[in-house]
Amino acid sequence: MSKQYKNTDTIRAGLKKRYAREKRFQFFGIASIFISFLFLLVLLVNIFSQGYPAFQQTYVKLDVKLDGSVIGVSKDSSPEELFKASYGKLIKNTLKEMFPGVKDRKKKRALKQLVSKSAAYDLRDKIIENPALLGTTQSFWFLAKDDVDVFMKGDIDRTLPEADRRIKDFQLKWIDKLLAENRLEKRFNTTFFTAGDSREPEQAGIKGALIGSLLTMLVTMALSFPIGVLAAIYLEEFAPQNNRWVDIIEININNLAAVPSIVFGLLGLAVFIGFFGVPRSAPLVGGLVLTLMTLPTIIIASRAAIKSVPPSIREAALGLGASKVQTTFGHVVPLAMPGILTGTIIGMAQALGETAPLLMIGMVAFVADVPQGILDPSTVMPVQIYLWSDSPERAFTERTSAAIMVLIAFLVVMNFIAVLLRKKFERKW
Repeated sequence: MSKQYKNTDTIRAGLKKRYAREKRFQFFGIASIFISFLFLLVLLVNIFSQGYPAFQQTYVKLDVKLDGSVIGVSKDSSPEELFKASYGKLIKNTLKEMFPGVKDRKKKRALKQLVSKSAAYDLRDKIIENPALLGTTQSFWFLAKDDVDVFMKGDIDRTLPEADRRIKDFQLKWIDKLLAENRLEKRFNTTFFTAGDSREPEQAGIKGALIGSLLTMLVTMALSFPIGVLAAIYLEEFAPQNNRWVDIIEININNLAAVPSIVFGLLGLAVFIGFFGVPRSAPLVGGLVLTLMTLPTIIIASRAAIKSVPPSIREAALGLGASKVQTTFGHVVPLAMPGILTGTIIGMAQALGETAPLLMIGMVAFVADVPQGILDPSTVMPVQIYLWSDSPERAFTERTSAAIMVLIAFLVVMNFIAVLLRKKFERKW
């Protein structure tokens, strides 16, 4: 009996240790998840705290005397003459009247920098639209220069010594006067979504990069989805088993999924641009390069989805007289489609966030115009973020974070769509 009790005690001690190990494992697992979410939360809070000010922009109200003699035009001038006129003189004269007594050359230059350079172009467009404004005095709201905008958002401390801040004491007096006269106002920054890239932070927007990303993703999707799915169908359903060439292809597909993305950029530079002469910096060549990078992901995910279809589906279709092709495309592929679409969207989301391969094919170039087609020079969102992050102006910092917020939103939407598609088409056997 004593031996039996000893064995029982040993078993209980062993169970106790096993349960303790399981509890420790659960604790470490929960702690790992918590730490991961904590780091993610810190990252998102940091990005959002720096980026949300970019969705507001400061505007300056000026009462502009539209004297046609100053710029050499009249109400009867042709649209071409109105277009070529120097409207910056009107803005300059208005600022001089508002702040008389500014004689120092440095202060004169600073005075002009209260208002963005886009003010002259905005004024030109308004006069071309309505030449009858010439000879009158009109009130207009113009974009403020980036330093004024940063100060209005509280990112420049006026209590610091003058040498340690970009805005000097005499500029602070000008800003205080504008505030006292209700000539400074913060509004929603529509320019951020409606303009292309610019050297001036207050004029910079993401529209060009958004359109470039959209066109690049369309090319990538149009090429990678059919090629990747058809390749997966052949390898899983029609390729001969235990064939050396098929094995080599499968190994290379798996290896390509781990190749650094910049290698695909070098391949695109050498083959698509160097050999085939595809236009540099165009969404077409960007889509081709991202297709090469995305194909392994789509093929592997599609093969896994096709393999998950029960063999009984195939056997039932073949038993009823369906051919191999009819069985595959009429039964197997529709049932595997949720997994195929999920893998495709995940691959596209990965491609949307790529920068390195696109740098190699010239999409890092400064492109101010919004692309109109897949052959026009363009950039994409990740590259735009890279360019802005390298700019020295303080206002580009918040725009960098805001662009990251937009990119994250797109990625979240794409993954949410993948989940919805999977739940909608998923079937349980």
